[in-house]
Amino acid sequence: MRHDPLNDIINSIKSASRTGNRTIEAEPAARLIGRVLKVMQDYNYLRSFEVVDESKGGKFKIVLSDTINNCGVIKPRFPVKNSLLEKYEARYLPAQDFGILILTTTKGVMSHIEARKQGLGGRLLAYVY
Repeated sequence: MRHDPLNDIINSIKSASRTGNRTIEAEPAARLIGRVLKVMQDYNYLRSFEVVDESKGGKFKIVLSDTINNCGVIKPRFPVKNSLLEKYEARYLPAQDFGILILTTTKGVMSHIEARKQGLGGRLLAYVY
């Protein structure tokens, strides 16, 4: 029984990048997870990903790039105002302007950089650097 599919996929990505594997298949192919992977791809942490619809729930086929040092899921999913993003950036990222926080906002899933530009807050989902 899965309690947190996002955590499972992020941990699969972290394990694959540490062992040198460049492709992984992870399930389930949920929309939220797809949007998180799209943000990671936009910042060149993933080369590509696609949905492989073989069974109930489907799978993602993910091709990693060489730029992931660490990634993880943020729990509990803190609600964050735009003015407090810098506090969580200092907590989860090793340096300023190095890596991204991924959060869900009223405008969709985006990085903390985009959320700050748009003046949005939201709930923290994950970090990547």
